[in-house]
Amino acid sequence: MAAKEVKSALKNAREAIKNKEYKEALKHCKAVLKLEKNNYNAWVFIGVSACELDQPDQAQTAYRKASELEPEQPLAWQGLANLYEKNNQADFKAELPSVYQKLVTLYESSDIQKCCEVCKKLADLFLENKDYLQVARTFRKLIQLKEDGRGEKAVDKGEVLQLWKQMIQLLADSVEEQDNETQQHLITAFEKAMTLTDSVPSDGHKKLLIDYISCLSKLQHEQLKTKEICETMLSLYPEQTFPLEELGKWYLKTSVNSDEAARCFTQLLDLDENSGLGRIGFGVRALEEGKYEEAIKHLAQGLKRMRSSTLAWYSLAQGQIKMHRYRDSVVSCNQGLKCCCAKEEELRTKLLQLRLEALLRSGGEQNADEALETLSQIPHADKDPVLMSFKGRAYLQKGSLDQVFQLSTELLASNPGLADAVALQGLAHLAKDELQQAEQNFLKAVELRPDSWEYYFLLGRLYWHMGKESQRDKSKTQTHLLKAAKLDPFLGPAFRYLGHYYREITKDRVRARGCYKRAFELDNGDVESGAATVDLSMEQGDMDSALEVLKAVTEKATPGSAKWAWMRRGLYHLKIGQHSQAIADLQAALRADPQDCICWECLGEAYLNRRSFTAALKAFARAHQLNQESIYNLYQMAAIKQTLGKFKEAASEYLQIIKREEYVPALKGLGECHLAMARAALEDYLDGRAVDLIQEAISYLFRAVRQRPDLSCLWKLLGDACTATHTVSPNRARVLIPGTLSGLDPPDQEHTLTQTQVLKLGERCYAQALKLMAEAANLWYDLGLNYYHQSSRLTSPEQDPEYKLLLEKSLQCVKKAVMLDSSNHSYWNALGVVAMSKGIENFALAQHSFIKSVKMEANNVVAWTNLGTLYLKKENIELAHEAFKIAQSLEPLYVRCWIGQALIAETVGSYDTMDLFRHTTELSTHTEGVKGYAFWVCSTLLDKSNRDSELYRYNIIQMNAVSAAQVALCKYTERIQTDSGAFTMLGYLNEHLHLKKQARQAYQRAAELLRSSEQSESLNFALRNYARALCNTGQWDKAVRVYSSTPKEELHDLTGLALACFRAGHLQDSLRAYEQALTVASSEKEKTYILTALAILQHRQGCMDVAKTLLFKCSMLQEPAAESLLSLCALGLVHSDSTLASAALSELLKRTSGQGTVEERCILTCTLLALQGNYSAVQKEAARAVHSNPGNPSLWALLSRLVPQYYPRKADGGAVAGSVACLSSMTQGKKALLFSGINQLASGRHSIEDKMRNALKTIQTAVRLCPDDPAGWAALMAACHTENTARLLSSSAPRREGLERQLMTLVSEKVRVMEERERPLARALEAWALQQAVSGLKQSGQPAEAEAICKQALSPEQPAVFLLLRQIQCESLLLSRTTLPSSVLEQLSSAVLANEACVQAWHWLAEVYRLQGLLVQAVMAYRQSLQLASQLGSFSGKVASLLRLALLALGPCMASVQGAEWKDLVLEATTEALKLGPCPIALLIQALLQFSIKMGARETRRLLERIVYTPSPLQPETVTSVARWYLLRHLHAKDDHELMDTLMDHAKAAGDSKLVEFHKQLSS
Repeated sequence: MAAKEVKSALKNAREAIKNKEYKEALKHCKAVLKLEKNNYNAWVFIGVSACELDQPDQAQTAYRKASELEPEQPLAWQGLANLYEKNNQADFKAELPSVYQKLVTLYESSDIQKCCEVCKKLADLFLENKDYLQVARTFRKLIQLKEDGRGEKAVDKGEVLQLWKQMIQLLADSVEEQDNETQQHLITAFEKAMTLTDSVPSDGHKKLLIDYISCLSKLQHEQLKTKEICETMLSLYPEQTFPLEELGKWYLKTSVNSDEAARCFTQLLDLDENSGLGRIGFGVRALEEGKYEEAIKHLAQGLKRMRSSTLAWYSLAQGQIKMHRYRDSVVSCNQGLKCCCAKEEELRTKLLQLRLEALLRSGGEQNADEALETLSQIPHADKDPVLMSFKGRAYLQKGSLDQVFQLSTELLASNPGLADAVALQGLAHLAKDELQQAEQNFLKAVELRPDSWEYYFLLGRLYWHMGKESQRDKSKTQTHLLKAAKLDPFLGPAFRYLGHYYREITKDRVRARGCYKRAFELDNGDVESGAATVDLSMEQGDMDSALEVLKAVTEKATPGSAKWAWMRRGLYHLKIGQHSQAIADLQAALRADPQDCICWECLGEAYLNRRSFTAALKAFARAHQLNQESIYNLYQMAAIKQTLGKFKEAASEYLQIIKREEYVPALKGLGECHLAMARAALEDYLDGRAVDLIQEAISYLFRAVRQRPDLSCLWKLLGDACTATHTVSPNRARVLIPGTLSGLDPPDQEHTLTQTQVLKLGERCYAQALKLMAEAANLWYDLGLNYYHQSSRLTSPEQDPEYKLLLEKSLQCVKKAVMLDSSNHSYWNALGVVAMSKGIENFALAQHSFIKSVKMEANNVVAWTNLGTLYLKKENIELAHEAFKIAQSLEPLYVRCWIGQALIAETVGSYDTMDLFRHTTELSTHTEGVKGYAFWVCSTLLDKSNRDSELYRYNIIQMNAVSAAQVALCKYTERIQTDSGAFTMLGYLNEHLHLKKQARQAYQRAAELLRSSEQSESLNFALRNYARALCNTGQWDKAVRVYSSTPKEELHDLTGLALACFRAGHLQDSLRAYEQALTVASSEKEKTYILTALAILQHRQGCMDVAKTLLFKCSMLQEPAAESLLSLCALGLVHSDSTLASAALSELLKRTSGQGTVEERCILTCTLLALQGNYSAVQKEAARAVHSNPGNPSLWALLSRLVPQYYPRKADGGAVAGSVACLSSMTQGKKALLFSGINQLASGRHSIEDKMRNALKTIQTAVRLCPDDPAGWAALMAACHTENTARLLSSSAPRREGLERQLMTLVSEKVRVMEERERPLARALEAWALQQAVSGLKQSGQPAEAEAICKQALSPEQPAVFLLLRQIQCESLLLSRTTLPSSVLEQLSSAVLANEACVQAWHWLAEVYRLQGLLVQAVMAYRQSLQLASQLGSFSGKVASLLRLALLALGPCMASVQGAEWKDLVLEATTEALKLGPCPIALLIQALLQFSIKMGARETRRLLERIVYTPSPLQPETVTSVARWYLLRHLHAKDDHELMDTLMDHAKAAGDSKLVEFHKQLSS
């Protein structure tokens, strides 16, 4: 029964496991175990269930129990393996290999497939644990199982091969770390794999061989096998480099001198010519054979491919040491040390020793420090005497001689025969200049080591430096140097010293050159040898060899090196004219040494020869910076600047030279520069400057001549300078000439020569030059021109016999020049000019000469122009035109040919004449062109009938003809000062440009020139012009005298005289002149003007009725002049006769129209409206005029001026109008900017409100533009006062206090210098400024200063100042509420009556009465001010009087004084103020009156809310704030919280914090 239960339970457990009901399975298994404790299957099922339930320990126990019960059954072992694979516990992992091994044993006899799978898992597990031996054994087991087959199908060789390859792959990576058995397993695997490989040769087989060789190469004990396998691979794969490389590595480690090694490296290079290993192999062979250059070459090439080869770096360093390339050797040692690994300790020590030697032989203290550091890295270095001697050399290079001697002594004590120690001692003695001891040491060292090149070289070098005697001793210097060179044929310094010996001692240049060449070949860095080689080659004429050396050096040179080679090659190219190549070479030299001034000089020369002047200038400037003592650099800089036309800069640098010494080239350059600047000044018609420059040029050139009188060029330049004065006016051409040069006594002083004398001096200079160079054609040419200019400067050529003589001399000289050089076109041209001159007039010769000049030079614009002039003189217009046309085509900018065309156009009457003359002035200034253009401009201006024509607008207005002609004519008259017509035209043009003073001077000069002539008509014309100009400049008395000198027969003379007398104050003379002019007048228009003038004259004399009668008489004529109506209107305005003014203005507006009179009409209309009291219409009329003429800046300025005076409410608009005028016109803008600032003052624009746009900034700008205008300074004072007041109101400290006295002083100074006719208005401005200053001083608490200013300005003619003084004196009394005596009040009233036209004075008196409690008198004073303001037409005065009167009456009302008269007075005053225009203050006063009458009335709230909630656009914030205050009191009395809250919100939005605080106090 128990067996059935066990079987059933096991079946149930199996089903439960199948259904994944593992807990149920456990129950069934436990039931089985109760019946059968050692049931194998039950324990296995428990293990499975526990494993699935994640109970690994219980599962392990169950599997272990099952395996113990039946160890040969695999089921429990499989369960254990699965359990261990799933869990990562360390103890499980440790047990897993034994489980796998048990399974392999169990499966080996039953299931080969499973056995192989377990073997693979076991191998992976061993590999994971890096147990390579077990991996190898497991794979051998696996392969054995595969090979045995156990009766199964035939063995698959491919599968077995793959297993061997897999085994190789697993073991090959770490073959060096494995034990011998594992390595043998791996070798067996390679051999088996190669045996099983069928296709040979093949890629697979080749790869196996490569891997096999790589593996064997890592095993030191298998090198013979490695060689065997490499040879096997070479036999199978002869094109493969890999086996050759491995063989090459083996030969490098063993021996490279064998034939096999040579064949290997050769075969390697045959397969790959860039093979690094092959190159290194040959390099090492060459090194061992003593072929150092070849070794270095091969090793360097090999290291490009094998940078990590320590042996190659060591070998390369050895070769470089042998070739004495110590720096390169240091680099190679460093690279080798970087590549060294831990196994190459011996090679590392050798590299350190090599590095030590290379550093010491390189020299230098820094290298010595590095050498000592290297020595410290060499193990056991202190036990090696050679290394210790190197240590001594390091100390020697550091200058530690005591340590050197100590060390050498110690070395000799321990090693008496050590040559290195003896030589070290000799070097120490040499460092101390103990040459004899050094010689003995070096000789002893040679005895100890006769095969050492170093000691022979040290001896030879020592003998060379011991002096000439030892140098000449052949047995010393030469013998030892030759011995050193023989022992070491690569010792470059030995050959260099031998070169010195042969060059300096034996004078054998050929041998010296050979030695230097050998030294340089051995060491390309040996600059001394290279330079000597090149220099000797060039000296011996072997330029090819020299260039070959230089080319070789420069091609290899890095940037910034080989300066000597670049320098020499650059000089060579400079010498043969290859300037660009020379520049490139010299630039390369400068990269090596930028501080070499000589190199900079050479570069400058190269640039100069290539005509790169700017670059040359920079080069010489740098050279001068480096060597400021060199005159050459400074001279070249000056010469280049002279060439570039920078004559002023060149002259300053020439001056620096001659301050050091009298350097003739610099003096010559100075003269040339000043002469060139003089010619430029003459072209610009700056004659005075030109004469000064000519004088300086003569001075410098004369200094040069005194140094070198044998130089013809200096005498020629002197002649040129003297001849250059012919252009200027004779009275300007006065030159100071040294007495020695001028030939005048005393010779040690300077003499002033006239133009004729200077030209004669030029003649003598040319003659002196010709004495030195008689056949110089250019000197004959210059002398001929000098004679020609002398003849043209004669005052009366027709009567002067010298004239023709000079011209004949000129002709002969130019002919001589032509004979000497007949191919020069300039000489032929000059011959033609002289031949056609007035005294000779040989026109045939002239024509022939000009034609010859053209033939010599086809592009000869001057000759063509002169030929055209010849034809024009002969009146052959067509030929002249053709000649000029050809000249124009050759050079369109040549002005003379255009003048010729203009003269032709003038001759034939062409309309293009004026355009042509204008074009000549645009090209350049020429006397003929200037005068022609000025004539046509004046003619066009005098023709009044063409003003509206298109031709006039283009020629005069659009082309700015008046200004252009005036500027050109100024230059003309500056040079030609005897042309009265030119001065007359200049005066006329100056008048058009309103240059009154210049016009007067021009007319005066014209009159002075004509007084000496017999042209009476022209003289009278000039006098008339002069007198008119005197009138324009205000010189009336002088004008009267000039007018009186005329015949006085023409109307212009009489009217001019009358006007002059009138302005001079001679009224009766003026009256008589006008009456005489009236009799001469021929037309009604002329009579109208004369009658108008007579009316003005009568009005001046006080005859008002006569003036009116004359003006009415003018208006009754058929052609009344607008001026007469204008005078009549002005007469009505002056005498406040609005009817007369209105009628005259109406008639004037009917008869006049056009842009020219719009401003006058606007001013008259506005003045009439102001006279009529219609102030708002004043601003409207001005605005209407601006609207109709928006492009007229004068109207914008007028509007800006009128707004603050008559309609200040729109002051913002007035400021804008002023800005527009400023932007539209510079002339109007200066004044309009001041008006704009005053508008900003009127609108309250201050900096606290707007920092950028405020009155102060605007007025400051206006003052800067017009500093002579007193109004600007007065406005600035007002702006400062406004700023201070605004700051006081905002509880800030004023910034601009204490300026009143300074600004007042400025205003007074400006007023004092103004013209007489402007003086009344200026005095009024000064008085206003005084009041402003006093107000500012009083506000700042300086009453004493204010009183002092008033007393300073006090005078009997200024009662306003006296009143102001009284106001200041009473200020303190009034503030203290002191009762003033009646006598004082009477004095104050008298002072006000003395200023009865001052509204503010009555306001002040009313305030005095109010403070004294005399309210009735105060009311009377305010009414008086109101009446005065109405009479004066002062809008602001009327409003101020009414508001002040209302405030005065409001006081008793607020104090609840009985009686209705005060209430009625308030209503009367405010009503009148509101009639004048919107007035928020009047509305506020009315509301306050209602508040005082009945605070709680609805009308009170309505009036106050109207001000608070619906303010007018111009209502001040102060008015609104006061209204809010009283409205709050009203609402508080009514206890209306809702309306109070609304009012508080409004106050907070407006920022009224005081009202909010007041509300809190009322609520508390």
